[in-house]
Amino acid sequence: MRDLSDILEEYEFLEGDERYRLLIELGRELEDMPNALKTDATLVRGCSAAVWVYPTEQTDKLHFLADSNAAITKGIVALVIAAVQDKPASEVAQMDVAEALAPFDLKSQLSSNRTQGVPNMIALVQEHASRLAAA
Repeated sequence: MRDLSDILEEYEFLEGDERYRLLIELGRELEDMPNALKTDATLVRGCSAAVWVYPTEQTDKLHFLADSNAAITKGIVALVIAAVQDKPASEVAQMDVAEALAPFDLKSQLSSNRTQGVPNMIALVQEHASRLAAA
């Protein structure tokens, strides 16, 4: 998975539809999530499209599998995951993930339907990070 700063560098050079294409490409680059993991327990609430997030590592570093049934939403999921993937749980627990994503200005680039679940994705990731960091 690409680093969030590398993604931002590319994103800033693009406009309109090119940004959509980049998001779709990012979604395609996510690790495959087996269908068996796409359950009600891994479903992120509040998203207009179906979004699943599953933590795979139970060590001090976070690693997630994620997927969505909508291409642009899957790209947004990829951005959230890129912000935290393979980082120490203690770092992510203290991190302002929304601030890390702020330069992408998703709320003005995309419809509110596409971004409404982002806070829930961030909360899920940070809750998992907090549990691991406390352990």
